[in-house]
Amino acid sequence: MTARVTVRDYDDADWPHVWPVIEQVVRAGDTFPFPADLTEAEARSIWLENGPGGRVTVAVDGDDDGAPILGTAKMGRNRPGPGSHVSTASYMVAAEARGVGVGRALVVDSLDWARESGYAAMQFNAVVETNTGAVKLYESLGFTVVGTVPRAHELPSGQRVGLRIMHVDL
Repeated sequence: MTARVTVRDYDDADWPHVWPVIEQVVRAGDTFPFPADLTEAEARSIWLENGPGGRVTVAVDGDDDGAPILGTAKMGRNRPGPGSHVSTASYMVAAEARGVGVGRALVVDSLDWARESGYAAMQFNAVVETNTGAVKLYESLGFTVVGTVPRAHELPSGQRVGLRIMHVDL
């Protein structure tokens, strides 16, 4: 697959195309710390709730309104109050769209958004350590691993692996 990736703001009409991406990633159980039996209603509530000033985006192939959705991101503040100067984001990319720049486009867009929104940093709280593609991507964009919570994510095989906390100053 060769994609000309465009990232745009999510629209409610996108949900029927976003849900299959989320469902695919969550059901696999190996890269994202959501329950594998997550329902569509639960997913919608979690993915679209981003608190004050949050944002949801989609990555599409091309720039047509009818272009297929290849991935999605959600972003906002990592914590309220004294931690509200640090942003966070989460990303999901359809299996058939991995390795062609979709994830990179989503991350770069979210970093640009965080800078423009005045955040001082971005932090990821739970990157599954065996998700080596994501870890390498984040590191290539300046993130560092600031800690790993040992055995905090259980893979479908039953193996428990660490969740990495990653951070970048903006």
